[in-house]
Amino acid sequence: MDYLKQWFNRVLANPEALVLLGTLLAGLFVILWVGDVLSPVLASIVIAYLLEGMVVKMQRLGLARKLAVIASFSLFMGLLSYMVFGLVPLLSIQTVQLAQQLPSMLNQGIDVFMALPEKYPELISEEQLTLIFGQLSAEAVKYGQSLLSLSATSVLSIVALIVYLMLVPMMVFFFLMDKVSIIKWFSSYLPAERRLTKEVWATVNRQIANYVRGKVWEILIVWAACFIAFNLLNLNYAVLLSFLVGLSVLVPYVGATVVTIPVLMVAYVQWRWGNEFIYLMSVFFIIQALDGYVLVPLLFSEVVNLHPVAIIVAILFFGGVWGFWGVFFAIPLATLVQAVMVAWPREQLALSST
Repeated sequence: MDYLKQWFNRVLANPEALVLLGTLLAGLFVILWVGDVLSPVLASIVIAYLLEGMVVKMQRLGLARKLAVIASFSLFMGLLSYMVFGLVPLLSIQTVQLAQQLPSMLNQGIDVFMALPEKYPELISEEQLTLIFGQLSAEAVKYGQSLLSLSATSVLSIVALIVYLMLVPMMVFFFLMDKVSIIKWFSSYLPAERRLTKEVWATVNRQIANYVRGKVWEILIVWAACFIAFNLLNLNYAVLLSFLVGLSVLVPYVGATVVTIPVLMVAYVQWRWGNEFIYLMSVFFIIQALDGYVLVPLLFSEVVNLHPVAIIVAILFFGGVWGFWGVFFAIPLATLVQAVMVAWPREQLALSST
């Protein structure tokens, strides 16, 4: 109780801590209560923030800011156009094909597992397998019903996607072009004494910028390596599976484990336990090992200094609160929490305890 009193006294007596606490609460309010309404704006801010690094680099090369913004925005629109008109249709086709083949894959998997009681009767019985597959079937029916309910709102989702594709690029351009005036306007509503907030933002900005830059390169390298390997071994759905493996690096430790399941399923159905299956899984696990033990240390040295347990806790916590986007931004949010904890004033508490 005395510790809580000391904490409140310390916060109320420090105007900079009050400013930092108010800023964090205001950001939390925007995300929780009006995040759905302002999601295009929030997405535009995130994209503009990511493109700002490219703009700054072009400015250092001697390019005027307006030209740097136009060049960066043009590259962004070119990448977006390729994804919308080139990559997404190809991924959609392979996803539909994989979904059509999924029942036969599951049946073959069930046949493999049903043969286990004959080979290893002391480990598992046929009744246990029947109970397990019954529960899995019930879960599959539940997820199937949820997919049907989602398909009923697919028209609205398409309309929302079209609105996003029109609004988000336009707002990204204006956020980049008018960055100075927007920041000046926003800063005018903040108190003059905000050294602590600036210190936290400087730390978070440096860490997140390095993290995002490293993650983009990691996704591209892992995606390209898997795509080349899957194509050389003639694995079905190579584009889709390599894309999923590339995206899996966004969720450390968990993503690599989850994405291994579809790769194993497709490879087993295509080759069974043949040499091709062994070659593919060997190459796949070598890529995963090189990513974890070589690529990540090179790209993220001295970046996001978080313990693996802290990263997993952040993924579980923020994923449980905000779903997919919580998982996506788990590490940046954990970095923010760490920066606040490090920068939070402790001098008065230390003096009072002596």
